[in-house]
Amino acid sequence: MAPRTIKVDALVVGGGIAGMQSALDLADQGYQVALVEKQPSIGGKMIELSKVFPTLDCCSCITTPKMSAVAHNSNIQLFTYCDIQSVDKQGDGRFVAQVIQKPRYVDIETCTACRQCEYACPIDLPHPFDQNLGVHRAIYVPFSTAVPQKALIDIDNCILCGKCERVCPVGCVDFTQQPEELAIEATAIVLATGFEITPTDAKAEYGGGKLLNVVNALTVERLLAPTGPYGHVLRPSDGKEPDSIAYIQCAGSRDKSLGVEYCSRICCMYAIKQSMLISGALPLADIAIYYMDIRTFGKGYDQFYQTAKAMGVQFIKGKVAKITEDENQNPIVRVELIDEGSQVVERQHDMVVLSVGMVSKYDPRTIYDVNVAGDGFVDTPLTNVSPCVTSRPGVFVSGSAAGPMDIVDSIVMAGAAAAEAAAYIQATGPNGHGGGRSIAAGEEKELAHA
Repeated sequence: MAPRTIKVDALVVGGGIAGMQSALDLADQGYQVALVEKQPSIGGKMIELSKVFPTLDCCSCITTPKMSAVAHNSNIQLFTYCDIQSVDKQGDGRFVAQVIQKPRYVDIETCTACRQCEYACPIDLPHPFDQNLGVHRAIYVPFSTAVPQKALIDIDNCILCGKCERVCPVGCVDFTQQPEELAIEATAIVLATGFEITPTDAKAEYGGGKLLNVVNALTVERLLAPTGPYGHVLRPSDGKEPDSIAYIQCAGSRDKSLGVEYCSRICCMYAIKQSMLISGALPLADIAIYYMDIRTFGKGYDQFYQTAKAMGVQFIKGKVAKITEDENQNPIVRVELIDEGSQVVERQHDMVVLSVGMVSKYDPRTIYDVNVAGDGFVDTPLTNVSPCVTSRPGVFVSGSAAGPMDIVDSIVMAGAAAAEAAAYIQATGPNGHGGGRSIAAGEEKELAHA
C-alpha cells in the first residue's frame, strides 16, 4: 500500500524549543508546516529543566504554553513518535521525506489520558524523562504535561497480560497496531534536532556511572524541578539530604581526550543557577564549584554570577584530577588548587555534580545531505551572512543542532531559520507558497500523532 502523502510548505525536524519556535513563526506567516518529532511528546530538553537562567523563570511555565500553541495551530501538522528514513528531492525542487510512524498500540483518537491503564499495569520501568530516578509503567503517558497527552506501550517490556486493555474505559488499547509509512512533501526543511549531553562516564577518573553520588547536571535538574521524581534534592545512594555539594566544571567540554575541545557555553551558567536553587532548597548546605574559567557571556549573566557568590556559593579555581569515595559512599575530590600555589588536596563531599557539555545528537549527512563541522554539529558556511543556511539549498538549521547555545540564543536562531525558510519558499515555490496546501474546511489538522 502506498504511503499516505502530506503536502506542506515546510518540514521542521525536531520538537524542542527551537523546532517549536520555527514552526510557529512559519505558521504565523500563513505557511503550512509539518513538525516531526522522534519522541512521544514535543518539548525537547527544555521541558525537563527546572528554571532558566538568569531570570529563574519556571521552564514548564514557558514551555508548556508553547507546546500547546503548536498542537492547536491550524497551520501545523504534528507528528510525534516518528523516524525520518530518507529525504529526496523531486524534479520540481520539493523535498520528499519518507517517515515511519511508530505504533503506540493505543488509538490516539479515542485515548483520553485518564491513566487507568497505568494504574492497572504491573510492570515498573526506569523513567528516562526523570533520568531513571523515577519509574513509569509499561503503558504510560510520557509525562504530566506531554503533548500529545496520549498513552503508549513500551512493547519490548510489556508482558501482554491484557490488564490495560480490560480497564480502558474507551477501549483504545490496540496490540495489533503496525508502523505506518508517511510521505511528507515540503519546499523547505528546518533541522532542529537538538543536542545530547556528554556521557556521564566519559571521564573514567571522575567515576560517573559507577559512584552513586556522582551525577550529571540534568539529573539535578530533575531533582530541582517541581515535576521531578522526589520533589526534593536527595542524593541517590541513600536518599539523604546532602550537606555538601560540589560541581566539577568542564567535565565534558574543553577536553581533547574526549574529542570535545570546544566550550559548551551553558555549563558555567547552569551550575551557578543550580547552586542558587539548591541554596534555596537546602539553606544549610555548603556548595562549591571547582572551575578552570568562569564564562558568563550573556546579558545579565555576570550579575547572576556575582549574586551566587553573595549567596555563599564557593568558587574554587582548580582542576579536578580524580574522584573516589569513602566507606559511606561520600565522594572524595582530588583537586589542584591553582590560586594556592597549585597545591593538591582531597576534599570530601556528600554529592558531586558533573557539569557535562553538549555534543551533536546525530550525523545528519546520510539523510539530509548537509555538511557537518569538525565539532559534529551542522555546518553553516562562513561565506554566508546567515547563521541558519546549510550547505544544501532549501535546508536550514535552528537551535543547538548548529552548535552549543543557551535557550535565548536557540529561540533567536529559530526565528532566523523560519525567516530564511520563508524567503526560500517565496522565491522557489509556485505562487509564492511552495505548493503547500491549506487544510480543507471541516478537515481536522493531523492529530498529534504518536
